Amino acid sequence: MRKYEVMYIIRPDVEQEAVQALVEKFQGIIQNGGEITKHDVMGKRRLAYEINKIRDGIYVLVNFTATPEVVAELERILKISDEVIRYLITKDVA
Repeated sequence: MRKYEVMYIIRPDVEQEAVQALVEKFQGIIQNGGEITKHDVMGKRRLAYEINKIRDGIYVLVNFTATPEVVAELERILKISDEVIRYLITKDVA
């Protein structure tokens, strides 16, 4: 198992309960073959640049260890989620 880091940005117009449900959904995907080491919902912040006329977003950062299959499934789900504006999954080298 390798160490990974994922950061995803949720649209700011999503209600708090829906944000919590999304976060739990993504955590469940990771924990289905991996282990979360750090999880941080950073809250609403201004984006560096406008994406589809959206200026703010709810940032979530997760550090985890998992197999490449779990990462592929997480990426697939993030890609098709309408509430997620952007995401980035990287291998943690440290």
